[in-house]
Amino acid sequence: MPAISSNKPYRVGRSRTGLGLFATKPIKKGAKIVRYFGPLLDCRKKKDDAVENKYLFELNGRWTIDGSVRKNIARYINHACKPNAESDVNPRKRKVVIRAIKKIEPGEEINYDYGTDYFKAYLKPIGCKCDACEKKRKKKRAEARAERLRLKAKEEKKAERKALKKAEKLAARAREKRRQRLQEKPGNRSKVAKTKGARAYGVKANGRHLNGHGSFEVAERKPAAAKPGTLAKRALAKKVFVRPDTFATEAFAAAVDRGHQVSA
Repeated sequence: MPAISSNKPYRVGRSRTGLGLFATKPIKKGAKIVRYFGPLLDCRKKKDDAVENKYLFELNGRWTIDGSVRKNIARYINHACKPNAESDVNPRKRKVVIRAIKKIEPGEEINYDYGTDYFKAYLKPIGCKCDACEKKRKKKRAEARAERLRLKAKEEKKAERKALKKAEKLAARAREKRRQRLQEKPGNRSKVAKTKGARAYGVKANGRHLNGHGSFEVAERKPAAAKPGTLAKRALAKKVFVRPDTFATEAFAAAVDRGHQVSA
């Protein structure tokens, strides 16, 4: 790295693209920063025309500056699509001076536009790494990422709707099959409905639950035959007067039963 006088308003330092030139003092707009110099090459000479490197600065159709020499501090200035400096070319004097086109603060990197030919030949194939292009790439990456997320969310919603429709179709088919089975067996359907209604009311008769509105009826119980003397005993217990002929009838029935037992 070449030695730079402390009086100069710049220094060579590390940049995103390698080495770069940085301001060490405030540089006013329009101020001369550094001169781009090196051996002059005449393109009419085969020897000079055969020279090829990244530091060739073309002045006109004949003369070109070979800025690859180490003493050329301007060679460390990097390209920028939105630069803070520019190259001031004087073809007659065959000189190139780098001037500031805006105020440059200390610590800010100095850069200028290399031109369309150089950009297409050297920078475009590998991609420009200036701040402006980096911001563009970051913006494009962010937009691409957002687009991927949007498409992913859209696909997820589509799959969710599809799954929901499928579930609804399956549920509808299940309901239809169940309805058809119930229509094929109407007796079972009525029996199930009546049984459910009876269970809801909690009524039970003859081992079956009834709701009081069905076709089932409770079987009537016939009163048991009274034993001889039962009516007389009940009458005396309740103090109810019974006609004499009723007691005579019971006495006669009792005698007949005893007679049958003796004869047997």
